[in-house]
Amino acid sequence: MALRNNDINHAQTRFLLALWALGGNDVKKGDLMPFATRGDEKSSDFQPIIDKLDAKDVIKITNNKFSITTSGLNLLHQCLQNQAFEYDGNVGARTVNALLRWIRAQGQPSLAMNGNGRATEPISSYEEFTEVASEIFDQLNRDYNLDNFVPIYRIRRHIGERVSRSQFNDWMLEMQANDMFEFLEGSVEDSAPDKIEDSITTKFGKLRCYAKRLKR
Repeated sequence: MALRNNDINHAQTRFLLALWALGGNDVKKGDLMPFATRGDEKSSDFQPIIDKLDAKDVIKITNNKFSITTSGLNLLHQCLQNQAFEYDGNVGARTVNALLRWIRAQGQPSLAMNGNGRATEPISSYEEFTEVASEIFDQLNRDYNLDNFVPIYRIRRHIGERVSRSQFNDWMLEMQANDMFEFLEGSVEDSAPDKIEDSITTKFGKLRCYAKRLKR
């Protein structure tokens, strides 16, 4: 099998867009490739592209998980600006939504972004935090098919340094008190200590690793 229309540049753009849309950091290959491929394409068809992007520091691969670099974001921007890039045939909703999110992000020139294309401006109020946390919850739930059972460490890492660790904990617990989220027990993937640390411990010393949406 080969790439669709044997178009390497098109496949490369789709790969980078999929990686960015899935969060851009520590994305599993099993989640990434179904998003990037079209039609009869196989994951193996993309290996030369992946090798090239890795060698040029456009992406980082660690333990078979993919992250996009600042160079990768710049390349993706250039590729999407290229008038030769267009889709033939039907395009799935997930791809369309990814393109819409990219367009909206580019439409906010004053918004500070980090190397993964995420906002870095500080969150200054609980109200703003609820909007951001809810949006991230919805994105993770949708992109990873998590069935309303989203790891708290993923929400924390997406928000990053926009709030302090203690402020994140306080505002998340306030969202639970306001019946926006319910926090649940459970084991994170690989029982990794860093993922457990990035979960939440309640005021009663109970570890909670997952968030469930109660109301919007």
